[in-house]
Amino acid sequence: MSNVISVGMADLKTTKAPNILMTAGLGSCIGICVHDPIQKVGGMAHIMLPTAGSAPGGNPAKYADTAMDLLVAEILRLGASKSRLRAKMAGGAQMFSFPGKPPVLKIGDRNAEQVIVELKRLGIPLLVSDVGGSFGRTIHFDVGTGDLKVRTINHGEKVI
Repeated sequence: MSNVISVGMADLKTTKAPNILMTAGLGSCIGICVHDPIQKVGGMAHIMLPTAGSAPGGNPAKYADTAMDLLVAEILRLGASKSRLRAKMAGGAQMFSFPGKPPVLKIGDRNAEQVIVELKRLGIPLLVSDVGGSFGRTIHFDVGTGDLKVRTINHGEKVI
């Protein structure tokens, strides 16, 4: 029987099958899910910002550039093989629009771009993503199957 393990904002968790990882309230944040399909272990991070920048020493799960290393290390500790790791992500919405404002405020886009940079650096393929738009998401990641269920208000539910 599977347990649903909740991942909060600026948080990350790892687990083994048959457990499911869940996070709610992904607006501009990214839910990045990484797993080893053979060992059936994986993890999820709820990333709020692209880089730690001038805030080193804070919560590493909050930033794409620091969360990814920590997430991968925790998954490897559960018995995963780095060469088998695969990723899926969702979120990165533009929740608020400010006409005429510079793109620096496009946190969702910047978060998604930074996660892709980190995955490439780590040599982990991104199999699929559901990012962008102007709506929030709740995701459930089954580390046993690798299925990522994405639920959105007014946009339904899908498995990627």
